[in-house]
Amino acid sequence: MSAHETTLPADGLIAVVKRDCPTCTLTAPVLAELAARERLTVFTQDDPTFPESVPARVDDTALDVSHHLKIEIVPTLIRRVGGRETGRTYGWDRAEWERVSGVAGLGADLPAMRPGCGALNAEPGRLEDLLIRFGQTGLSARRVTFGEDEDEIEAMFERGWSDGLPVVPPTEKRVLRMLAGTTRDPKEVVGLCPPNLAELTVEKVAINAVMAGCKPEYLPVVLAAVEAALDPAFSLHGVLATTMFVGPVVIVNGPVRRQISMNARGNALGQGNRANATIGRALQLIVRNVGGGRPQEVDRATLGNPGKYTYCFAEDEEGSSWEPLSTDFGVARGVSAVTVFAGFGLQGVVDQKSRDPESLSRSMAESLKAIHNVKLAPACDALLVVCPEHERTFRQAGWSKARLLEELYRLCEIPGEQLVRGARGIEEGYPPSVAGTTRNKFRPGGLLIVRAGGSAGMFSGIIGGWSGGGFAGSLPVTREVKS
Repeated sequence: MSAHETTLPADGLIAVVKRDCPTCTLTAPVLAELAARERLTVFTQDDPTFPESVPARVDDTALDVSHHLKIEIVPTLIRRVGGRETGRTYGWDRAEWERVSGVAGLGADLPAMRPGCGALNAEPGRLEDLLIRFGQTGLSARRVTFGEDEDEIEAMFERGWSDGLPVVPPTEKRVLRMLAGTTRDPKEVVGLCPPNLAELTVEKVAINAVMAGCKPEYLPVVLAAVEAALDPAFSLHGVLATTMFVGPVVIVNGPVRRQISMNARGNALGQGNRANATIGRALQLIVRNVGGGRPQEVDRATLGNPGKYTYCFAEDEEGSSWEPLSTDFGVARGVSAVTVFAGFGLQGVVDQKSRDPESLSRSMAESLKAIHNVKLAPACDALLVVCPEHERTFRQAGWSKARLLEELYRLCEIPGEQLVRGARGIEEGYPPSVAGTTRNKFRPGGLLIVRAGGSAGMFSGIIGGWSGGGFAGSLPVTREVKS
């Protein structure tokens, strides 16, 4: 029997109240009436003198009993028989109070019903404190204790947990609050995280989400991004180990974008939005802290790119005439989803003169041919981020996304004579045998289109990738966001 059980009467009625609740104040005369008729114990959450009309008051300002009883709303009335709970109601509902108490005619001068108030023990912050106090967190990660005079931020730098920027200390309280953002079991194994193939649990994802600065409501998106990145098709180990520039790029579709206030418009690929910045960063920290993917170790990038801190944005579906990116991978429109693409830094497509789709698509195709090297085809996958003003040109001409893709593939057919070694004075290229043939810059399905950006400026962008060029690489992967 717990200490709380010894505090609770084995038989009789229990009420949990707080003075700072109008409904509790309303029901104080009813509690006095019940106390006069049978054994009633009142536990008060905020003022041990309330209600004054009831003699058997117990100070529960520490909230231990309220936590043990899992009180969510006050007032709560409970019936116990032989040490077991046999009935419960909350708020004020005359019929329910009469059912639980067995007393008819309660509160005849009161309204029939009134909603209660939130219990103090269920408030964010206090709930986590109580779970920690009673060892009920369910967390299994190793605890690290810092010295009394040790600076937490500096200590995490020294232990190698940072991406080079300060991280948020993942205290038990913060991790518990983060885990409240999902219904998934903290012990659930999401997968094995490369390069060390370490077991990655929901709890470890939450810890790194805290460190990245995420809010709890971002956690389902982080989990979806992690699941996509761990898919063998994405080849996360290869993305780390290659000397190319790439890192995970996260594109978010569906209602969750607006629910967590992601940026899909002006400066969508830049700084300034917490969700964009921290979701991408959380994925990178997981790869580092769980998988062991650190620069100049398994991460062998020659240059890397700034997006390896974080590279995450949302598609502007509301402003677009095209189907969202996630539908290209079989996800129904209106379903929240994350696509992870192995990409490097942004290459601009500046075209402020084209007013017809034919001219603009040619401009985009010539820019696409330059990624990796103008002499390599097929070279890699690419993500074309079309800005609103450019998308408007295609929309006004009635071009669907499929039509634009068809045209870009056609325009990216390159004569072999331009690709052979030495052509155009460039030694990079292919053997003379490719002369007389044509090669496309992209594999079938290797060119993706997403719509994002501010309403002013005819500036689209290309995110080149690491895949599809006839060598081992990474394929984009999409996962639905689940609670």
